[in-house]
Order: sequence, then C-alpha cells, then structure tokens
Amino acid sequence: MADITAAAVRSLRERTDLPMMRCKQALVEADGDEEKAIEILASQIVNIRAKRADNATTEGRIFVAMKDDGSEAALVDFQCETAPVASNEMFLGLGEAMAQQLLNGPGADSPAALLSQDSPSHPGNTLQQVLDELVNKVAEKFDVTFVTRVEGPVGFYVHHDGKTAALFQASGENMNAPILRDVAMHIAALKPTFACESDIDAAKVDAERTRLSDEARATGKPDNIIDKIVDGRMNNFFKTEGVLAAQAFAKDETKTVKQVLAAENLEAKAFVVRSIG
Repeated sequence: MADITAAAVRSLRERTDLPMMRCKQALVEADGDEEKAIEILASQIVNIRAKRADNATTEGRIFVAMKDDGSEAALVDFQCETAPVASNEMFLGLGEAMAQQLLNGPGADSPAALLSQDSPSHPGNTLQQVLDELVNKVAEKFDVTFVTRVEGPVGFYVHHDGKTAALFQASGENMNAPILRDVAMHIAALKPTFACESDIDAAKVDAERTRLSDEARATGKPDNIIDKIVDGRMNNFFKTEGVLAAQAFAKDETKTVKQVLAAENLEAKAFVVRSIG
C-alpha cells in the first residue's frame, strides 16, 4: 500500500476543493494514484444522492434575470436543504448562471431541459455537471423545482432573502415602465389568484352576475340603475376571488391595480409568484 503523505492529500484537495478526509480516503482507495482518486471522488455523487434522496429541500433562492429592454425575463427556483448552503458562493453562482442561460439560451420547458444546456459561467460544462460538482462538494440534496421565461412587458421583484419572487407580465408597449416592478412587488406581498377578470371561469362569473341582477331587480329599481349596481358589486366579487386587476394597489390603495396600469397604457396579463419554505 502506498504511503499517503500530507502533501499528496493537500495536492488533491487543491484540485478538487473537497474535504481533506475525503481526499485522503480516496487516495488510500486509489493506492496513491491522484488521477484515480479524482475518479473515485467523482463517482461518489451517486451515493450522496441516494443517501439524501428522501431529505426535504426547504431552503434555497429564486433567481431572476431580465433583458435590459424589458422584453423578456426568466425565473429559476433552486432549492437546497440548509440555509448556509443557500448562501454558498457556488450555489449562488450556479443559480445566477441558470437564470442567465434560461433568459439568453434556447429556452427550456423543464428543469431537466435547462440543466442539459451549457453553463455560461463554466465553458465546456453543462449546468448539470456544475450541479454535480456542487453536490460532491457539499454533500447535500438540491432541486431545481421550477423554471419559466416570459415575454415583456414584464417586471420582477425578489424579496431581500431571495425566497419569494414574482414575475408580472402585462399587455401593452411600455416595456420599461417602473409600475411593472411595483405590481410584481404587490403580487409577491398579496399573492392574488388570477391576473384579470377573464381568467375566472365564465360560468361562475355569469352565475354571480345573474344573482346580483336578481337581487337588484327585486328592489324595483330601473334596469339602467340595476346595471350600474351590478357592475359595482361585481368589482367586489372579482376582488374577493383574488383578481389582481381588481385589487387595491399596495402602494396607493385609492386606486386599483387596473387603474394604475391603465395610466401607463398597460393591462394585466399573467404572473408567476414563487415562495420557498
């Protein structure tokens, strides 16, 4: 058996950035052959994943990248087991790289599709290979749970802890209106259910309008007054149902989200809101 020196262990650690004890164990198994020890360390990823497969990923961060002109934005939900790892430099770098690749690459309809693409920060490696290296270094479970890219006008908001984020997509031509970010912040805070009235099931809307019309008609008021009464009460219905456009705007509750968007020639179209933990 080869004599495993401290210098040999230190050399392997410098090449792999893995813990000293794991490097020493790999060198012992490889009988001192550094290249073989590197192969052994790389193969341990499978065992790490199997051992931690049932662990929950309740920490992590949500990463968002947006083009300077506001024409597109991408969001990646990247989770891990523990809070310290969510602040790890390699974890943060990989999350940012995934968001940039999703924004600027060919797109991806699933986390697996994104991970199969080249890493913009590690030429010659896929994002999956960079993730494998992270798994090997910190011996923790990771999940890329959600990815999406949307066209503008779009605004985004990420909470200071990185664990809550929202993308807001509007209809209109005003790509860089500050209100887009403000509405994204509103969404992250209030978490509406629908973007606009038309997103609610039409049969449910018709049933509510009929019910309100019958109630108003029973008061004996004329039809033109009834229509105005029903319209006003439908606004309350939409607000209760969690329609973003009908909600009082968080930064100015005297106006609805629909009204503040209309002032910028925009309308609510869709949104994504994600929270970790």
